Amino acid sequence: MSRHLRVAAVDLGATSGRVMAGRVGPDSLSLDELHRFPNGGVRAHGSLHWDVLGIHREVLAGVREVARSGPLDGIGIDSWAIDYGLLDRDGRLLGNPYSHRDSRTDGVAERVLGTVDAAEMYATTGLQQLPFTTVYQLVASLGTAALESAETMLLLPDLLSYWLTGHGGAERTNASTTGLYDVRSGEWATDLARQCGLPWSILPPLRDAGDVVGPLLPEVAEHLGVGADVPVVGVGSHDTASAVVGVPAGEESFAYISSGTWSLVGLELEKPVLTEEARLADFTNEGGVDGTVRFLKNVMGLWVLSESLRTWGDRRIAGADLTTLLRAAADAPPLRTVVDVNHPSLLPPGDQPARIQRLAEDAGEPVPRTPQAITRTILDSLALAYRRHLRTAATLAGRDVSVVHVVGGGSQNALLCQLTADATGLPVLAGPAEAAALGNVLVQARTLGADLPDMAAMRSLVRRTHEVRRFEPRTGTSTDWDAAERRLGSPT
Repeated sequence: MSRHLRVAAVDLGATSGRVMAGRVGPDSLSLDELHRFPNGGVRAHGSLHWDVLGIHREVLAGVREVARSGPLDGIGIDSWAIDYGLLDRDGRLLGNPYSHRDSRTDGVAERVLGTVDAAEMYATTGLQQLPFTTVYQLVASLGTAALESAETMLLLPDLLSYWLTGHGGAERTNASTTGLYDVRSGEWATDLARQCGLPWSILPPLRDAGDVVGPLLPEVAEHLGVGADVPVVGVGSHDTASAVVGVPAGEESFAYISSGTWSLVGLELEKPVLTEEARLADFTNEGGVDGTVRFLKNVMGLWVLSESLRTWGDRRIAGADLTTLLRAAADAPPLRTVVDVNHPSLLPPGDQPARIQRLAEDAGEPVPRTPQAITRTILDSLALAYRRHLRTAATLAGRDVSVVHVVGGGSQNALLCQLTADATGLPVLAGPAEAAALGNVLVQARTLGADLPDMAAMRSLVRRTHEVRRFEPRTGTSTDWDAAERRLGSPT
């Protein structure tokens, strides 16, 4: 297909969402952000929920903007993983979906692992133990009216696609994050669901990235001002799966860090690593586009910094804006304080600066007192976590790594990228920041007829059309990082 394709890429994050117009041709790939909106958890009756109807409204508004400004050939939706909505037998939503940061899963994983063997679970799902995984959220809902009335469970991007098309299902890259998916067979792990006491019949049919979900419902097409034949394409609906498609890697042996609210640190493999060593290291095997495996570790990410900025903003602390803090942090003493950035105390919303100080005090580290010092502590600690987990991933997978690609919003944080190069001792190629949206667009374009037969072709197009910034490790810093790692010991 020689003509240009123009699609809407809906890319949803936990703190913001955006709708991009993506344009793809034989030697062109571009994005135009036409709609952005804030997102976040909403507290009601002591629980933390997503305003999913509000998100749906914003998705419609954004896609309508794309349609108004030019032709529309397709629509694709990616978002964060794990969270879901429950539908009754009439296809109606049974309440607002919970946020994975809600406290209802506290202690649930330990309860489940009291009856389900952890090694057996890992051999099936290949997932690291995260307390908020879908399986634990569902177990926390046992006995509730919503779960007892549920006919179907839809992960958030699939729920939004359902409201556009009337077709339910679960795209595999996101399904693989639930703890209810057999990473070897590529099917639902119904026996595991039964062991957990869950109604496995609510698990919807599976589909692959690149499958067409369906055409728009007539009323949706009319609202958007487009023809009802415009398809919704099931892209890599887990945003990290889409982001990995958008990594501008060549033939080199690469690692990636998808850096945003969460940091996903890992390798792209052809098959999962399900060894006991991988389980004990708490590494995860998630599905990627075209049957690949994302062998990675979840790291708390820039959530810690963004929540700190929110706290300082609420307190009206002068000079606590991101640009000023990063400039000051770059001049701060390196590696003065490091903490376990994956500590469970940093997961929920709240006063992250106080939590960082508490972690430092408990670890016997110098306690950072100023926003500048806390910012440097967060970034040093993130880079140290990246170093540790990239080395572990390479060892577990038996891979050599020659370069680290950092994509997502964190690729624009020059200080963090330089610290990552220093910590890992490897060159860092930073960008593109919108890798998830690019991956979304590329998978849509291939489905719609573009000459992009495989991931190599898609990544080649990203390389030819998007610049990256290179960070070389600075000499003479490796012993400092070695010492910092010894100080930190064995973090989460």
